Amino acid sequence: MVLDPMQYGLGGLSGVLVGFTLGLFGGGGSILAVPLMVYLVGVPNAHMAIGTSAFAVSANAFTNLLGHARAGHVKWRCAGVYSVAGILGALIGSSIGKLVDGQKLLMLFAFLMIFVGVLMFRKRGSEGNPGAQCSRENVSKVAGFGGMTGIFSGFFGIGGGFLIVPGLIASTGMPILFAIGSSLVAVTAFGLTTALNYAISGYVDWALAGIFIAGGIAGGLAGGVVADHLSTKKGTLNTLFAGLIFAVALYMLYRGFWEILA
Repeated sequence: MVLDPMQYGLGGLSGVLVGFTLGLFGGGGSILAVPLMVYLVGVPNAHMAIGTSAFAVSANAFTNLLGHARAGHVKWRCAGVYSVAGILGALIGSSIGKLVDGQKLLMLFAFLMIFVGVLMFRKRGSEGNPGAQCSRENVSKVAGFGGMTGIFSGFFGIGGGFLIVPGLIASTGMPILFAIGSSLVAVTAFGLTTALNYAISGYVDWALAGIFIAGGIAGGLAGGVVADHLSTKKGTLNTLFAGLIFAVALYMLYRGFWEILA
């Protein structure tokens, strides 16, 4: 795939936006990455956009994970169980996703986002339990949420953070800031699994991914600082997270229906 210099520049700007979102929310980077690749950068193939963004988001998530780990915001046992179950799901989901029409994938993705946004908004006032851990009592629940998240992640070509954060909260009761930090372990694993599966089919533009990652590192540093500040304000992160999901989902539906009617 050959892009012009302007498109690569827009790829770097997109990386900044995605990195900031990952640092701030621990998720949401992918729900921005795929639409930005398609509608702003102008990647002509939806599967290429999905594969490239999956690799870039995985790399940016790992960079942001380092900052959250230093701040003590990662529940490693929970993140590990969730990630292992999710990797298996991501392999299944990405294999199925490559067989589905790219435009249909984007439309289904938007409807899923709206559903998750509603759930997050309804629970925006919940503070959670800072001492929550994965134990014998809830490990099957955490693994179940991880597996299902991985299937959706692979199917839609997303890192899955916007599903992992609610999934970790629902399965363990941890506060959103800890769910954000822990989710980045799974986002890294899911994104890399999906990207490798797409790369086998030639659906990753490595040059664009590299520029996207560079922009994401800068944006992620800023996002992490803002997340730490907002975590002291009850419900603010949850509300902003839900709002981001609604905004991007509605835009994707608008573009999708417009292309159908055109």
